[in-house]
Amino acid sequence: MSLPGNTNANANVDQKVLQYENFINEVLKRDLQKVLEQRDSVYEKISQYLQLKNTIQSIQEAGSQKLKADVDLGCNFYVQAEVEDSSRIFVAIGYGFFVEMSHEEALRFIEKKTSQLTAFTEQLTKDSAKIKANIRMVLEGLRELQGLTDLPDTRGRDVF
Repeated sequence: MSLPGNTNANANVDQKVLQYENFINEVLKRDLQKVLEQRDSVYEKISQYLQLKNTIQSIQEAGSQKLKADVDLGCNFYVQAEVEDSSRIFVAIGYGFFVEMSHEEALRFIEKKTSQLTAFTEQLTKDSAKIKANIRMVLEGLRELQGLTDLPDTRGRDVF
């Protein structure tokens, strides 16, 4: 026959386990997902800037002022466009603003912007590592609370 105090203690432990599991699933994993999604969007911006850099360098190597391009009007409907003077371009600087720049100015801007974005992705990577460490710490606390011997060892990369 079990003691009434022991049953109450087991119920409290079970309740704490549920609270910690909810904290992991509702808070930590959601935060981790947001940080990783934000990092992916920054990587996408870096990719776009590097693509622009390659395009500018191609224009400079061609040496021609005229430029022909296919422009997407939407819904995959393309028209041919001809640019008379491609010595100056408009570069998206953020928040919906564009600035007219020469090729050299644009290349300098792209270098600064990509280095800034790379530093931001490094910070986001550190943040995701902290969140993963917090998840691991809470799982370790759950293991001790439940009296389990060891956590399952995951060698692979687990995003969630």
